[in-house]
Amino acid sequence: MPLLQSLQAGQPVPFGGDRFSTVSPELAAAFRPGDRLYVVQSTGNLLHVTADVHALVTDCVDQAAKAAAALRTTPAARVVKFYRVFAERLVEHWDAIASANAADVDRAQVLGRSTTRLRVDRRMREDMVAGLEAWADLVESQVEAGQSGLAGEELDFVDHGDWQVATVTAPLGVIGFVFEGRPNVFADSAGVLATGNAAVLRIGGDALHTAQAIVDHALAPALAESGLPAGALSLVPSRERSAGYALFSDRRVSLAVVRGSGRAVAELSSVAQQAGIPVSAHGTGGAWLYADLDADAERFAAVVCNSLDRKVCNTLNVAAVSRARAEELLPLLVQAADRAAAGLRPGARARIHVAAGSGAPLGLGSAPESTDTIDVVRAEGVVAEPRITVLPIDELGHEWEWEGTPELSVVVVEDMDEAVELFNAYSPQFVASLISESPEAHERFRAGVNAPFVGDGFTRWVDGQYALGETELGLSNWERGRLLGRSGVLTGGDLTARRIFAHHADPAQHR
Repeated sequence: MPLLQSLQAGQPVPFGGDRFSTVSPELAAAFRPGDRLYVVQSTGNLLHVTADVHALVTDCVDQAAKAAAALRTTPAARVVKFYRVFAERLVEHWDAIASANAADVDRAQVLGRSTTRLRVDRRMREDMVAGLEAWADLVESQVEAGQSGLAGEELDFVDHGDWQVATVTAPLGVIGFVFEGRPNVFADSAGVLATGNAAVLRIGGDALHTAQAIVDHALAPALAESGLPAGALSLVPSRERSAGYALFSDRRVSLAVVRGSGRAVAELSSVAQQAGIPVSAHGTGGAWLYADLDADAERFAAVVCNSLDRKVCNTLNVAAVSRARAEELLPLLVQAADRAAAGLRPGARARIHVAAGSGAPLGLGSAPESTDTIDVVRAEGVVAEPRITVLPIDELGHEWEWEGTPELSVVVVEDMDEAVELFNAYSPQFVASLISESPEAHERFRAGVNAPFVGDGFTRWVDGQYALGETELGLSNWERGRLLGRSGVLTGGDLTARRIFAHHADPAQHR
C-alpha cells in the first residue's frame, strides 16, 4: 500500500464517518515524506508526527519489547533490588534532581505555565521512596509465598480428577505511559515491573529536565546495578507532544495509560484506540461536595478548607448546599475557602463562581457579578479579577485549573436528589462527598452518584498511595464509561493478563 508522502492545503480528511477536516497551509508546508498524520475521530483534529520523533519513539519501544521478553524469566529478586537501589539513589542524589527541577520551574514561569504539579520537594521525595519500598516489599512477599517469577500468581484451580486446569497471572508486555509534568510519577510507573511489564514513559515537556535527572542519577543506575535490561523503564527524551501520539500508535504497546488534561487525554486516547491499543485514561478531575439539610456547619467548613490546599485532580471544584441551609452555609464556605487561600499566600482570598440563581445568600441578587476584585495568581502572573462571578448552570462541570488562588463553583439545590442529578449530568463523574449526619442519606447518596470515589469528608483522600497504600499509575473517572474488574485506582499490580495451564495425567485423554 502506498505511503503518505505529502499533504495539500485544503485537502479534506474524513473523520467520524460523516465529517471531514481540511489540511491547513501550515500543516501542508510542514509535512515531509516519512511523517505521520493522525485524526482525532471525535473532533477532527489533525495530529502531525515528524519522522524524527517517530524514529526516536520506535527505538524506545524496540528496547522495551526486548526488555519485556527478558523479564519473563528474570528472577524476582532482581526487581526487589531495583526498587531498593532506586529509592536509595533518589535520596543520595536529591540535590541534583532538585537543581534540575528548579531549572524546569524557572523555564515554565518564563513561559507563563503552571508550576503547581511541577515543583518537587522533600515530601514528594519521601512519597516516592515510600512507594518504591512498598513495591519491593510486595514482590519480596510474593517470592516468600512461593510465587515463581514476577507474575504467575495462581488465581483458580480446577481438578477434574484425571486432569487439572490452573489460571495464573501473566504480564501484559509493554506499557505506554504518557503523563503530565509531575516528576513523582516516575516512582508510580516503576510499579509495572512488579508484574513483569516494561514501560516507555513520556512526560510533559515542562518537566523533562527533572525527569532526565531522575533517570540519570537514580533510575538507570538502579536498572544496571540490579541486572535488569535498560529498556525495562525508559524515558522518551523529547519535549514534542507528538511523541505521545507516536508512542500510542505503536501496536507493540499492550496498554496505553494517559494522564493529563481533558483535551490531551481525549486526543491520545483516540490515537491509541485507532491503533487497536486498549486505553486506561485518567483525565478531567475536580471533586464535588454536597452539604445536606442536617450538615454539621463546622465539619462542612473544615472539609471545604482541607479540600483546597493545592490544585490536583481531587481538589474540591464544586460545592452544593441545600437551599434551607444556604444563608448559613454559603458564607461559611467562602470563609473556609479564604482560609485555604491564606494558607497558600498570606492575605489572599479565594475566587468563587456562583451558579445562576444561587447568589442571594452572598448578596449578589440579580447582579451578574460582585464589584469586589481580588489578586488572583495565574500561571502567567498575578491578575485582578472579580471576587465572585455568576456561572451558567450548564457550566458547572468546568474544572478550575488554578495556580496559587483556590477557585471553585457553588450551587444551591433544593435537596440531595437535585445535587445528585447535577453531579451525574455535569461533573466528570469522579469524586463525590456528602456532609450529612444521616446514615440513610449516605446510603442514598452512594447509590445515586455515578462516581468511583465517594466519601463523607475532605475530597483530597482520593489517592492510591494515601488511601490504599498502593502507588498509583492514575485515577479513573467514569465520564467515559465504567471500568472492567477493577477500582478507579490503577496500579502496577493491576497490569496483568490471565494464562490457563492444563495438566493431563492420561496421554489418551480425548473429548
